[in-house]
Amino acid sequence: MPPLPFILHLCIRTYTPYSILDTLMKPFTLLPLALLSLSASAADYFPPPDAQGGWRTPKDKAEARALAGIDLDRLEQAYHATERSNTENGGLVVISKGYLVLEKYFGKAHRNANPDMASTGKAFTSISCGLMLQEFKAKLPDGLDTKVFTKEFLPEAFPLRDPREADIRLGHLLCMTSGHNGEGATPSAIIRGTAQPLKPAKGQDIHDVDGSSLRTPLWTAPGEGYSYSSPAPHIASMVLRRVTGKELPAYIDEKFGKPMGWGPWGYCLYRGDVTMAHANGAGSIALHSTDAARFGYCLAHNGRWKDQQLIPADYIKLCQQSLPYNPHFPFSLQFEHNQAGQILGAPRDAFYKTGAGGFCLYIVPSLDLVIYKMGGKDGQWNPELTRIPQPADNFGTHTEPPAPPKNGAYETYSIPRILEMVCEATVR
Repeated sequence: MPPLPFILHLCIRTYTPYSILDTLMKPFTLLPLALLSLSASAADYFPPPDAQGGWRTPKDKAEARALAGIDLDRLEQAYHATERSNTENGGLVVISKGYLVLEKYFGKAHRNANPDMASTGKAFTSISCGLMLQEFKAKLPDGLDTKVFTKEFLPEAFPLRDPREADIRLGHLLCMTSGHNGEGATPSAIIRGTAQPLKPAKGQDIHDVDGSSLRTPLWTAPGEGYSYSSPAPHIASMVLRRVTGKELPAYIDEKFGKPMGWGPWGYCLYRGDVTMAHANGAGSIALHSTDAARFGYCLAHNGRWKDQQLIPADYIKLCQQSLPYNPHFPFSLQFEHNQAGQILGAPRDAFYKTGAGGFCLYIVPSLDLVIYKMGGKDGQWNPELTRIPQPADNFGTHTEPPAPPKNGAYETYSIPRILEMVCEATVR
C-alpha cells in the first residue's frame, strides 16, 4: 500500500483548490523531507582525519544499539576470540554504520603503529589497479582482459622464459590464476575445487623483487588453476608503475591516502641492511588501524568518499563474486568472497583480505560494517621496517590476553569465525 501522505495527496489533489491543497499538504511534505534529510545525513557520513577528531563513537551501549546497530556485549566476545588467536600482538577495530564501536589492542599493537600488514596489502594493490583501469582506459582498452606480458607493459620480462606467459592477462594476475608457482615449502594448487600439491620453487627475493617475481616459474597455463603466489600481484603492480608513471605508494597516497585523510603510512621497505627498490605489490603496506578502517569504509560505500568517487564501484562488485579468471576457488581480485555462502554466519556480499600473522580487513556492505583484525609477531611491529615515528598512544583500550593453557596454545579462532562473530553482534 502507498504511504498515507501519497494517498492523501491523490485524494486532495482531485477535489481541493491548489491554495487549500498547499496548506493541507505542508505537514506531510515536511515530514518525509525531514526523514530524508536524516537518512541522507547518516548515509553521507565520512570521518575527518584522526588529527581532526576522527571517527564518531557511541557514548554507551544503548546508543551503540540504536545508532550503530551493534550489541556491544556480543561484540566483546569477538574481541576475546581475537585475543585467543595464537598471535603475540593484535587487536580489533570495528566500524558499524560509520561509528567506531570497538577499538581494542594487545601486545605491541596500538592505533598509531604502522605494522607490516603482510598480504593484506594485496588488497590495496588490486584496488589501485581497478582505478588504473578506469583512469588509463585508453592505454588498457581491454581492461582485466589485457595481456600484460608485452614489451609495452613488461619490457623487463623479455625474452619470455615460458611461451605461456604471453597469454597471462591482468585478471589472471589479480586472481592468482596466472600459473605462477605457489609459495612456501609446501605450495599447493586448486583446480575446480580440488587441491593438489606443487613442487617448491624459488619465489620473491627482497634484493630484487621485480626480477625474482618475473623469474617465478609457471606450474600451469594461465586460467587453468589457482595457486596463492605473491609474485602475481607484484607483477600487476609493475604494470601499474609502467602505465601510471608512478610508484605504487605514490599512486595510493594521491588517490586514497590524501583524500581519506590517512595519517603517516608507508611500506616496509627497510629489511635489515636491504632497502627495497620498489614497494612489494604483494603486501607489507603499513597503515594506522583507523586508517585501514577508512579504506574498508570506502569500499563498503561503493568507492565513494564524501563527494568523490575514489574507486570504481563496478570494480568493487567484481571483488565480491566469482570471475571467469578463477573458477577454481572463491578468490577474486585479491579478495576472498562469500558469494556462495560458505561462511554461514556472514552475508553473501562479505569480502576480505588476510595477511600473515593474523591480519585481516573485512568489508560487509549490506551491514555497513568494516572490521580490521590485527595480529603479527613482534617483528611485524618493528618501526624500523618503515622508519616512521610511531609514538605510544592511549587510543582505544589495551588489554592483557589470558595466559595460554598448559598445552601452550590458545583456542583456534579462524579468520572466517571472527567475521561471523562480529556479524552476530549486529542488530538487524
